[in-house]
Amino acid sequence: MAEGPGRSLGQALGMSWNGLRDVGTIDGGRPRPAAPQARKRVVALDVLRGFALCGILLANVKPIAHRGGELGTEQVPETTAAWVLHLLVDQRFFPIFSLLFGVGFSLLLESAQARARQPRVVLLRRLLALLAVGLVHFLVLWKGDILAVYATLGLLVLLPSTWLPRRVVAIAAGVLIVLSVGLLGGWYSVVPGLFLLGSALARYGVLKRIDSGPRTTAVLGLIFALAAVPTTVIQLRAGSPAAAFRIAYPAAGLLTAGAYVCGMLLLLRTRLAGPLTAVFRPLGRMALTNYLTATMLVLAISGVVGDSDRWPVGGVVAVAAAVLLVQWMWSVVWLRRCHQGPVEWLWRWVTWWQRPPLRRPR
Repeated sequence: MAEGPGRSLGQALGMSWNGLRDVGTIDGGRPRPAAPQARKRVVALDVLRGFALCGILLANVKPIAHRGGELGTEQVPETTAAWVLHLLVDQRFFPIFSLLFGVGFSLLLESAQARARQPRVVLLRRLLALLAVGLVHFLVLWKGDILAVYATLGLLVLLPSTWLPRRVVAIAAGVLIVLSVGLLGGWYSVVPGLFLLGSALARYGVLKRIDSGPRTTAVLGLIFALAAVPTTVIQLRAGSPAAAFRIAYPAAGLLTAGAYVCGMLLLLRTRLAGPLTAVFRPLGRMALTNYLTATMLVLAISGVVGDSDRWPVGGVVAVAAAVLLVQWMWSVVWLRRCHQGPVEWLWRWVTWWQRPPLRRPR
């Protein structure tokens, strides 16, 4: 859906009520800004978001099923199949979602700067709304919710970064990612750096060149893949308690995630673009709705099947596949009739403080 760290945030939070009404109100007798129009979506971003959502669900099925296991909980795989799933999935997909969250934040800032008198208030409302949704999800459904984490880190890191030059944001992203991998063991600690990296990529205009330069994408993907192999070997040989594992595990996850992104972007330039877009784009366009409903569906399945701790890898994959199939069909049908998912629509309403159209004209 998704999926890092001028003026201080305190100044942003201290804005007046008039500031909170900057969109869809009349200020000093001036006419209201026009209703926000949806910008042209970048198909590749939707595909990547849907792809990441699938991997995140695979990693989260067991933790959701027994209402425990926050994102950072480490469980040693017991079978070869479990090891394969662990190496392909764990800490490999949420970095993609975190990066895309930073990208989306900067894209929204561009829109807000063009349409709102106080664009950062638009961003503030968006993050606060996400925080509210995440807290409800955390308190009612699943302790491993990441939405509240994203919203909090967005308030602490992303929003203040909008006052910084893009070069500073890019440098800060690199520093935070290195510190996270080298000292903190990854997981939640890597999110601020990925947020800023995604924001910097958007601010440097990388998205405008996403359909060009396949050679650069291929070289980057090859570098990520070649670096991920020895790092993963170190992760396997070091074992969980070792200091080398604490570095190799998040490093391998980031490198594999980078290889996944580059590989998907290259595949979108081939004949597989149509099938990949048909599969992943509907899921990605309704990522927030699907993230939340996945928790409900997995809990419902575990309530019927029971004893989720003993689910084999095949069972985990089957549950994830069943949930994703339901969500894909739901997303396709819904998006034929509506501009965006139901939770996305409410989120956009709160963000702009003005109700956007939901139904498509017949």
